[in-house]
Amino acid sequence: MSIKHWPEQERPREKLIHKGAEALSDAELLAIFLRTGTQGISAVELARQVLTQFGGLRSLMSASREEFCKGFGLGDAKYTQLQAVLEMSKRHLQEQLMRETVFTSAEHVRTYLSSQLRHSQREIFAVLFLDTQHRLIRYQELFMGTIDAAAVYPREVVKAALQYNAAAVILAHNHPSGVAEPSQSDISITAKIKDALNLIDVRLLDHFVVGDSMPVSLAERGLV
Repeated sequence: MSIKHWPEQERPREKLIHKGAEALSDAELLAIFLRTGTQGISAVELARQVLTQFGGLRSLMSASREEFCKGFGLGDAKYTQLQAVLEMSKRHLQEQLMRETVFTSAEHVRTYLSSQLRHSQREIFAVLFLDTQHRLIRYQELFMGTIDAAAVYPREVVKAALQYNAAAVILAHNHPSGVAEPSQSDISITAKIKDALNLIDVRLLDHFVVGDSMPVSLAERGLV
């Protein structure tokens, strides 16, 4: 049955309007993005098949162009649409943090960092450089590694902090495995960077580990 023949409260678009995007399942959100199904298959059913094929929304959104276009009912047009949506989301969050939001809540940081790092298949070590009011000066991805490691050099963090005249920094990196539990090496490099930043009177506020679920704050665990 076509979605237009479904009860109104079950149609993804109407459900989003009345209940908000957070009330929709991954398949329903993807169905709105896909807009139409294929012959004999509704957009929601197509979305379910695509999510099953890729193993979930995270894998779909981080797929390369070649991988994405192999998906049933997908192609270059959908790929470019998705990349545009992802980039608009990142820029929107960044503008909010630079112009309005003060980093007084870990939730603001979690939302921003998830948008930047969650879908990467490579490990990325990034730094948020903040002014004296803890507003964002610049987000910079300083180090990139393999699927499970990134070489991080404290001197490069210090160098960048001086370049941007930062008063404080927040560190972040992702675990491509999706598990955001900090490792012993994560804790160790945090301590080394904190010591290096202390020499130039720049505060290290936190270090977040980004995975599939809620990013983990080392500061909240007393590890910063």
